[in-house]
Amino acid sequence: MLFKRLLTVLGAAVGFAAAETHTLYWNATWADANPDGYFERPVVSCNGTFPWPQVHINKGDTVLLYLTNGLGDHNTTVHFHGIFQHNSNEMDGPEMVNQCPIPDGETMLYNFTITDQAGAYWYHSHTRGQYADGFRGAFIIHDTDEEPFTYDEEVSVTIAEWYHDLSDPLIATFLNLYNPTGAEPIPQTLLFNDSYNCTWDVQPNTTYKLNIISTGFFVSQYFWIEDHNMTVVQIDGINVTPNTTDLLYITAAQRYTVLITTKDDTSQNYAIMQKMDEDMLDNEDTVISLNNTSTMSYDSSNGAVEQSYIDSYDSMMDDFYLEPVDAIEIYDDYDYLITIDVIMTNLDNGINYAFFNNITYTSPKVPTLTTVFTAGEEATNQIVYGTNTHAYVLQKDEIVQIVVNNQDTGKHPFHLHGHVFQVLERHESISDDDSPVGYNESDHAEWPQYPMRRDTFYVKPQSYFVIRFKADNPGVWFFHCHIEWHLIQGLAITLIEDPLSIQANQSLSDSYLSACEAAGVPTAGNAAGNTEDYLDLTGQNVQCKDLPAGFTARGIVALVFSCITGIVGCVVIGIYGMAEVHGIEKLVVEDLNVSVNDNDDNEDTGSQSVYDVEVAHTGDVDGETGSASGNSSSARKV
Repeated sequence: MLFKRLLTVLGAAVGFAAAETHTLYWNATWADANPDGYFERPVVSCNGTFPWPQVHINKGDTVLLYLTNGLGDHNTTVHFHGIFQHNSNEMDGPEMVNQCPIPDGETMLYNFTITDQAGAYWYHSHTRGQYADGFRGAFIIHDTDEEPFTYDEEVSVTIAEWYHDLSDPLIATFLNLYNPTGAEPIPQTLLFNDSYNCTWDVQPNTTYKLNIISTGFFVSQYFWIEDHNMTVVQIDGINVTPNTTDLLYITAAQRYTVLITTKDDTSQNYAIMQKMDEDMLDNEDTVISLNNTSTMSYDSSNGAVEQSYIDSYDSMMDDFYLEPVDAIEIYDDYDYLITIDVIMTNLDNGINYAFFNNITYTSPKVPTLTTVFTAGEEATNQIVYGTNTHAYVLQKDEIVQIVVNNQDTGKHPFHLHGHVFQVLERHESISDDDSPVGYNESDHAEWPQYPMRRDTFYVKPQSYFVIRFKADNPGVWFFHCHIEWHLIQGLAITLIEDPLSIQANQSLSDSYLSACEAAGVPTAGNAAGNTEDYLDLTGQNVQCKDLPAGFTARGIVALVFSCITGIVGCVVIGIYGMAEVHGIEKLVVEDLNVSVNDNDDNEDTGSQSVYDVEVAHTGDVDGETGSASGNSSSARKV
């Protein structure tokens, strides 16, 4: 199918115009679609259509989005990824962090203004894996100021992986006693603009500004265009000094804006290539194709393109070394330090979870933002937000340093809501055969004078990174792994930034409160829903207990009886082994009524019977829940 989706920004997108307010009416409903051409399945559609529209606005514009949930027994929300949401924190979207879930049949108004941002962003459901089912799209903010680079045309594309199964059964299989290693579900294919076999019609001698937006759920991708260079000029909405490369590595949620100048000759078309990062896949048994090929078409008469291959990844650009155009110097020494270790392990129910410092994020009974507004002066006390939201309370304009020590053997792209951050250091990956390397404040690499900034950055296996940002945007902000499987496992912390300022300058809208009432969620209270005493967390949601250290009483009993059984078995074998063999053989022969011939040594020979003994052991496993027993590492300088 020759499908020119790449330039459908004019047809399928919500076009930007001179008007300063863009009113959108979206009804999230189920529809059947076949995005990769292999398998038709239900998807989350927008007003019955799929893919979802690209939204184009200008810097300074206001968005009024009426989101209606038509998904039956599924809740929904929407997050505009990378948008700062200045003074509109309730519009950020994460369920039970910044808002209540929108239940079936209800509508919520998202009302926010873009004050000082431009570039490539995107939106997606922020409700338990739902955007894997298709609720996602590009959100492009056009700069009203002169850009630091020139081009002829602008085009925006999305790249993502695709699953043939719905997210609900995948999650049920993933968070399961029978998946103790936490192996992530494997996608079947890759999509380009949420479709396949796409074509981009280009003109010769033309410079294109291409926004490449990863709306992916899990696997990172390599991206290249056959026989064409790409000059990176922007990452996650931050303009950078131009850097030319022929290969990009893009994690889930990252965005790259590149300039591509087409050739003079129109006699050949070229392959646009995507390739999964195979290192992130536990196995490839269910993968239909690791690659996806689209067409950069100079002339439709040139025919189809073939896959393009690369010999190595040596030419891949490292985003750490990109330098922002505005040349903001590294923030002075931090005021508040958060050190978090990434751990993936099992709890008492046998399920594999993800942890920061032994705490796996567990949603509160009241949205954290609601607690901010109703806790009064106690809003500055992190206790009111619960033990399993892993909350940190930040003071106004603090310089916050986050150190992520990755004790896991996989890569993790981390996203900070409400901010971009400076990246001070990223250590190289450490082999599975070696021990993880953590950050040492007294012995680290030299840091850049003008650090790269973005809102999504990945840590390498068994390694670490160090980031800093200024707490100048009051709100409740999620910091989490953007591999959605890992967020579902609990790899997140909550930052409550200047809570008294939130109370003084923001408010909860009627639409927010109506959604809570419709969902049956309290509109006041601490993490446990308690309103009488905000320091009383009785009844809060907590993670399961840790696996017991050593043997439980049941395990000891089982071990004792196993030992006794083994000893008895050895004794029986010994007795029979020392018994008179010829007598036994004679009885067997007589019983079988067979003749025995002497061998050359005049020794009797006969048939030997082997008996297999099966021993079955059964038992029950109890699962319990209890309070979290983790620890949080943070420090504020005085």
